[in-house]
Amino acid sequence: MEVKAPFAPKIDAALLILAHGSSVNATSSRPTRELTERLRDSGLFGEVACGFWKEKPGLREALNSLTKQEIFIVPNFTVEGYFVRNVIPKELGLTGPVTENDKGQVLRLCLPVGGHPRMTEVLLHRAREVAPGVDYAQAALLVLGHGTPLDTRSSEAVEAQVEAIRARGIFAEVHGAFMETPPKIEDWRTITPCREVIAVPFFIADGLHSDEDIPGLLGITGGGDAGERERKNPHLLDGRRLFYSRAVGTDPGMGEVILDQVHSWELCAKGIPRNGETAGAAV
Repeated sequence: MEVKAPFAPKIDAALLILAHGSSVNATSSRPTRELTERLRDSGLFGEVACGFWKEKPGLREALNSLTKQEIFIVPNFTVEGYFVRNVIPKELGLTGPVTENDKGQVLRLCLPVGGHPRMTEVLLHRAREVAPGVDYAQAALLVLGHGTPLDTRSSEAVEAQVEAIRARGIFAEVHGAFMETPPKIEDWRTITPCREVIAVPFFIADGLHSDEDIPGLLGITGGGDAGERERKNPHLLDGRRLFYSRAVGTDPGMGEVILDQVHSWELCAKGIPRNGETAGAAV
């Protein structure tokens, strides 16, 4: 799939994509690694690398591998939570949206991908891919998140997507549901009466949650990872048809989201509002 950029190639700049990764699930980093390869092959940047908090290469190791003087850093996270606000700046020595390090490199920290309006298109693409031929006007879309009482940002990203999709009037119903906070994923049967339900996890990668935890909460039986459960759609549960998707971050459209965050940074730096953001939001 060709990656379309909203800017001319930046052969004198580098792109660094950062993600969480996992020490127990190797598939967690796969979408970010595949994104990195696609964007490297696109030739839009002189260098492209990825780094992880829980896997190799680490955040600092990935940054140190880049030689270009200008580096755009895009957090591949759904929310601007603890890792984006605290861990990444500390690990990379960032003092704000713009930092010059001791090697004279200018580091430009972009906003995380999850809050970008283009994520709505990616989410809708996931829903349409897993439920072709469904009459969406009679179906419900469930956007699934983790949710935690410790940080409301965890649910705000999902709720923002729910509101954006509801406004389009595509589905009969659109709801958010969470693993740890209400409305709970396991209560999906009471959340919507629709006979056809499409469930899309709002996560960057398939891992323990989307492979095992969420299917269990939905009542999907049998083994296999999220991809296999997607291939077995629809799942017949209590007289309903449930269509289960892989994590939203596995969609090929994520490449454009990464690039648009770079473009948004540049526009905001010039004082031009972009996708609802202001200059102060990003720089």
